[in-house]
Amino acid sequence: MLPINHSNEANASFGVLSQLTFPLAEAGYYVFPVNLANEVFKQNGLTVANDIHSVNLAKLRETFNTDAVLYINIKDYGTNYQLVQSDTRVTLEAKLVDARTVKLLWTGTATASSLETQQTSGNLFSMLISAAITQISDSIRDRSVAISALSATRLFTPNPLKSNGILYGPYAQKSSSN
Repeated sequence: MLPINHSNEANASFGVLSQLTFPLAEAGYYVFPVNLANEVFKQNGLTVANDIHSVNLAKLRETFNTDAVLYINIKDYGTNYQLVQSDTRVTLEAKLVDARTVKLLWTGTATASSLETQQTSGNLFSMLISAAITQISDSIRDRSVAISALSATRLFTPNPLKSNGILYGPYAQKSSSN
């Protein structure tokens, strides 16, 4: 379902939605094609994420024949510019709910940041030049979509050692070490 956007970026919901299918499928979950699901909601007059999230689970189960529904909230999405650096950050919260029993199956949160890979060394002048170049580059392309992919991968990669790691889905191709 279309994620609910709590950030200031208007395109966050679709930016995140475009990055969810792959990590969920890799975790062993069948994911309805995003375009198909969005078209079904649209044909039923639902184009806003909050309205889509409020649809009764029984109706979703009847329409899509789904076992579970994944609800996602975008807490942070976008780039913040500081004097000598910029930080593109995406924070996602998710919950998986059983469509038959309305039981909460799993919740999780993940954050990814562009600062994880940036190095800030050198003198002040070179850091200012680097920040200006990064700001120009970020205004041309939306780096948040790529950071969304990292955040979604962290959120939906099964990890039995983490207390909030999502469980393997029914179609997971687990190796003998999993």
